[in-house]
Amino acid sequence: MEPAERPEGAGVEPAERPDRSGFTLVQLTDTHLRAEGELVHGSVDTFANLTCVLDMLVTSEQRVDAMIFSGDVADDGDPAAYRRLRGVVDPVAESLGAATIYAMGNHDERAAFGRELLDGTGASDPDRTFDSVQVVDGVRIVVLDSSTPGRHDGRIEPHQLRWLAEVLAVPTLRGTILVLHHPPISSPVVTVDYLRLQNPDDLEHAIAGSDVRMIVCGHAHHTGAGSIGGVPVWVGPAMSYRVDTAPPAGRHRGLTGFGFTRIDLLESGFTATAVEVTPAAAVYDESRQSVLDKLAHLSRQAG
Repeated sequence: MEPAERPEGAGVEPAERPDRSGFTLVQLTDTHLRAEGELVHGSVDTFANLTCVLDMLVTSEQRVDAMIFSGDVADDGDPAAYRRLRGVVDPVAESLGAATIYAMGNHDERAAFGRELLDGTGASDPDRTFDSVQVVDGVRIVVLDSSTPGRHDGRIEPHQLRWLAEVLAVPTLRGTILVLHHPPISSPVVTVDYLRLQNPDDLEHAIAGSDVRMIVCGHAHHTGAGSIGGVPVWVGPAMSYRVDTAPPAGRHRGLTGFGFTRIDLLESGFTATAVEVTPAAAVYDESRQSVLDKLAHLSRQAG
């Protein structure tokens, strides 16, 4: 099996500074979309969750250079779910000027995934891994397909590791973000940990000495962070529901709640921020400028 490649593309007073060199990507993981009228676990309207987040991205008027869907895009691999997702994502991505990048998850089905999300790439070969590289504003985004048909744990195959090493042999302008579905780090939730990436040492060896600045994944349905070989690993919050990380003894349960991640290239490097979207009452709601003015006043008082 050979990986499917896609073309490269694309003591100072507080003040708002114009950002001429920033970069922001949004990670939406574990959307678990189903066909119209179907709910996940009989209670979660994942399509409503998705449209809520897309509306938030548009109304915030913040910069979004890329939207990454890091696996389990569909809940059961139904082609209708992928079409439903693209029907709402494509117009938003176009309006934001954002690239859209998709990674396979264990709930996705390869033939439908390639046909509906990758415009037919590899759709005739259900065993083909969907690995891709795309450069967005100088940031290289590399996707590895960590799924294995019929299994829920993850693995990176030898041919993928060779391909990854070749891609990373030449550094890029602003560094590389590596995207895969299965976390290469342990989870405190025993049931989740059982299904993580099974060969993280192979991945660590493949990225050693490269310009990979961050590994971004999902799958766990709980937010987390760690590292392999000194490279930060970010496990994004799920867009569908949460796994309880502190359930009653002997229980494994899912809870209502969803969110996404924004990853910004700032002066200190890439910074991941979990964004809570579950409805909640506001504690305060002020204009940003008024808060900056207050902070400036406090700074002057402090000398």
